Amino acid sequence: MPLYYLDFEKPIAAIDKKIAELRTFSYQPKPKVAEEIARLEKQRQKVLAKVYSSLTRWQRTQLSRHFNRPTFLEYVDRLFTDFIEFHGDRKFGDDPAIVGGVANFQGLPVIIAGQQKGRTVKEKVSRNFGMPNPEGYRKALRLMKMAEQFEKPLITMIDTPGAYPGQGAEERGQALAIAEDLQAMATLRTPILSVIIGEGGSGGALALGVADRLLMLENATYSVISPEGCAAILWKSETEKEKAAEALKGTAADLHEMGIIDEVLAEPLGGAHRDAEAMARILSESLSRHLKELQTFSVEELLKRRYEKYRRMGQVFGG
Repeated sequence: MPLYYLDFEKPIAAIDKKIAELRTFSYQPKPKVAEEIARLEKQRQKVLAKVYSSLTRWQRTQLSRHFNRPTFLEYVDRLFTDFIEFHGDRKFGDDPAIVGGVANFQGLPVIIAGQQKGRTVKEKVSRNFGMPNPEGYRKALRLMKMAEQFEKPLITMIDTPGAYPGQGAEERGQALAIAEDLQAMATLRTPILSVIIGEGGSGGALALGVADRLLMLENATYSVISPEGCAAILWKSETEKEKAAEALKGTAADLHEMGIIDEVLAEPLGGAHRDAEAMARILSESLSRHLKELQTFSVEELLKRRYEKYRRMGQVFGG
């Protein structure tokens, strides 16, 4: 798949183009050509390090939505085995924007669920760009209850701009479906691990995010509203989106500092989209470590710690 470049990645794009041209015109590179390619690759690493060492919050927002960013199902392929997908909410229909089922993680049976934005244009449309309808959240609720019933850990991955706000979704009970997921996860009698792998938008993301451990990729975002939506409300113009992103503080570093998330997972240099395999290995190690720790707690201790975790959020001290 061709690599897409964001505006601030143009210096990297220029170097990549030169490298590609040299490789194209020299199928068996001569020594001088090979030396030039090696020099450009070293230069690219330096430029990558410089660009990615000073990203703004808006630039991280752009990265969280990057066209090439690994999707939920791509992580499923790399992290899990024997995946069996479940369909439907047993009330209305199936929502392809949320995918889930049973799988094995390093030999351990688990229940998994996550938002799937899609990769191709056709798939993005069929999955509604990762914006779930109520039946998607009710399907997730089925999986949550199954995890509890069969005493299996629940792993969710979050990547959505938000729940679908269409009239049909509202008529079928969008708010209630999300609320039921929140309630279920708050009291679910099994370990819950959630990972924000891309864009975590509003209640549509929170519906899969009430967990014992909430992890977040370095260039993911998690916010009550998008910077564009915030700018449109506060400044009456989407052109103020960069200012809104700074005010929202929805990056992994911000949220970890505030105690909202439990761990920031460093991405490969240049972002997860530049090395999905390396990102999957990092994610696998973190999931394994947290699962092993959570399994040492009794159910009652898990529930107590989960309750205390969320009660601590949003407290304001001082006068």
